[in-house]
Amino acid sequence: MHKIRKDDDVIVIAGRDKGKRGTVTRVVCEADKVYVENVNVVKRHTKGNPNKNVQGGIIEKEAPLHVSNVAIFNPVTKKADRVGFKVLEDGRKVRYYKSTNEVIDT
Repeated sequence: MHKIRKDDDVIVIAGRDKGKRGTVTRVVCEADKVYVENVNVVKRHTKGNPNKNVQGGIIEKEAPLHVSNVAIFNPVTKKADRVGFKVLEDGRKVRYYKSTNEVIDT
């Protein structure tokens, strides 16, 4: 069970895009990387391939961020927050915000 998952609202806490918020679009568990919507956008110069109908040019795409450079966004405090795990009475393991003890997963 990971602290940051797909569709989580996160804020960047380090790097070039520090302070930007976005939604996690993809998580790469093996490399501890996340892709965040409209954050860490890079320009890629691609060569066209007429056989495959691929047009060349400069393409903007999202690059991955390391998990340590993002934190989950707490809408109650309007700040970045840490994530903890706890087991509920019914046996489910859920994530919660450390500052407010509010459960993230429903």
